[in-house]
Amino acid sequence: MNRSIAYALASALLFGASTPLAKQLLDQVPPLLLGGLLYLGAGLGLLLYRLLRDRGWRHPGLHGHDWGWLGAAIAVGGVVGTATLMFGLQLSSAASASLLLNLEAVFTALLAWLVFREHASRRVVTGMLAIVAGGLLLAWPTDPAATATSAASAALTGTGAALIAPSAWAAASAAWLGPLLVALACLCWAIDNNLTRKVAAADALFIAGSRGLVAGVVSSGAALALGATWPATGPALAAMLVGLLGYGVSLVLFVLALRGLGTARASAYFATAPFIGVALSLLLLGEATSWLFWLAGLLMAVGVWLHLGERHAHLHPHEAQEHEHWHAHDAHHSHTHEGGTGTESPLGHRHWHRHEPLTHRHPHYPDTHHQHRH
Repeated sequence: MNRSIAYALASALLFGASTPLAKQLLDQVPPLLLGGLLYLGAGLGLLLYRLLRDRGWRHPGLHGHDWGWLGAAIAVGGVVGTATLMFGLQLSSAASASLLLNLEAVFTALLAWLVFREHASRRVVTGMLAIVAGGLLLAWPTDPAATATSAASAALTGTGAALIAPSAWAAASAAWLGPLLVALACLCWAIDNNLTRKVAAADALFIAGSRGLVAGVVSSGAALALGATWPATGPALAAMLVGLLGYGVSLVLFVLALRGLGTARASAYFATAPFIGVALSLLLLGEATSWLFWLAGLLMAVGVWLHLGERHAHLHPHEAQEHEHWHAHDAHHSHTHEGGTGTESPLGHRHWHRHEPLTHRHPHYPDTHHQHRH
């Protein structure tokens, strides 16, 4: 299996596993504050590990406009998207919120294909539709009482995390406003995904850690300002540990997947996370299942299979380019080094390097080095 595909599926596994674990903390931590602690655990944990790994501060590999792309991604996804979801869940039922959260994958793919001109084959589009259809079935309410369940629990299946429970005045609000805000949050995350793709070649730990820290401070600050009480040490640390793995390490792996697969394909694999979360809920919490669960799993499996079987190869040019990222010496990195390659890692080594013009043919994805038009 392609390493980038493995990153995307591992990212979905970690995020999906965080859903039932975080759900068990809702009895001890208010939903909005829980979302903040999840992000804080991711941000603080990743940035601390990065300092220890590099034995101090090291440049993250962001240059020029890269800082603007990252700042915009954090602002749109981590701040605006988080706040929009918070208000949207106040005005939405759990059932409608769960269904609408599937729009993130759709919006992400559409922006990647139509705005950022990422290549899409018929097979990839069909696979994406199958995965999204599986997500819709997975979220479809099978019990009329489901509409009265906690919207926070439902929201934990989306990348925005659980933020706030529905309030009593939701029934009196305009029926369209809540779903519209949830859909807008999904659009914010889709923009975030595509903007993050612009800086995916930089240090993934710094990207994920920065986003987690900003989103965590915003969400936690909002929760405390609204009257939430800081939880006991045990639940707080548990939430931050779940966040470190399910929101931090998961996002690092997602950035690595973006680097190798492009936005739409990485998001398609990540869209299997709700299925993983429900499957683990069946094992850990003993929740009941239905035929919709198995049909959703089948559709998602078909979608992943279609993506795994994609073969895309043609004669294509590479223009001269200079940038910095982790790499190994391959067909795209044939440069020489003065004084050795420096520090090696499982990802290779990292330094500022130049790509000379090159034209060749080989199987490829719309990764960091293949952004050409078709």
